Amino acid sequence: METNRRALLQGFTGAALLAPYLALEKAMAAEAKPTAQATSMQDHSMDAMARVFGPGLMGNEQVAMLLYPQFTALDLVGPHYFFACMYGAKVHLVTTEKDLSPVLSDLGLAISPTITMADAPQDLDVLFIPGGTQGTLSVMGRKDTMGWVQDRASRAKHVTSVCTGSMVLAKAGLLKGKRATSHWVTREALADFGAIPVNERVVKDGNILTGAGVSSGLDFALALVEMLRGKAYAQGLMLQAEYHPEPPFPGGTIASTPADVAQMMDDMFKPVVAQFKAMAKA
Repeated sequence: METNRRALLQGFTGAALLAPYLALEKAMAAEAKPTAQATSMQDHSMDAMARVFGPGLMGNEQVAMLLYPQFTALDLVGPHYFFACMYGAKVHLVTTEKDLSPVLSDLGLAISPTITMADAPQDLDVLFIPGGTQGTLSVMGRKDTMGWVQDRASRAKHVTSVCTGSMVLAKAGLLKGKRATSHWVTREALADFGAIPVNERVVKDGNILTGAGVSSGLDFALALVEMLRGKAYAQGLMLQAEYHPEPPFPGGTIASTPADVAQMMDDMFKPVVAQFKAMAKA
């Protein structure tokens, strides 16, 4: 049991799951000789996790999440929470820039990358692209970034995106003939890149997994965690995050939003849609 417990702890990469278990380990390490009660509590926790999560408890996934200027933060932060809570997984925040300076989101939230594109692992379990608007359009026009996406996607086990991140995958030629989704604003524009637009919150086609707009990143990430670690692990994280949405009023889709509000928003985004569609011809 001691060997298994140590192996588990060595696999931690900042996972927040069962934080009290980590606190107990820290307290035990500070003691000259851990008490029998503390050791028993820890072994019980280890046994419980192994019993419930089974082989999904530990893994060694290499996850690359792309950071580019003016990305939408929630597209990335929601999935990052769930990915980083997978024991043993290594989550890389990959910057499109030359150094590891913080990357600003479209609303000014700064995220610190952990690695550059050049230094990121060659072989990935998960390649993830967040969305945005002008930032996404800009990165779709960058040959270095698109070349990197194409290269890593050619070997990745799971090629994924949330929101308009699917437009980056589409521009890279990765969605031709594939069912995919995007933010409702740009979803139908996927067809201009040869993809098959699907009006669903999470869409899987082969090794391609795409999430719709922004908040769907939470659903998307849970779906991917289930694929990687099993349903019990995903449910554990879902409970930890207390993800049980109860919005204060109906909305969030064109169909469920009052007609006047939906029409106003649709009209407002038409120029953006035109820009994304133009990228298919660029």
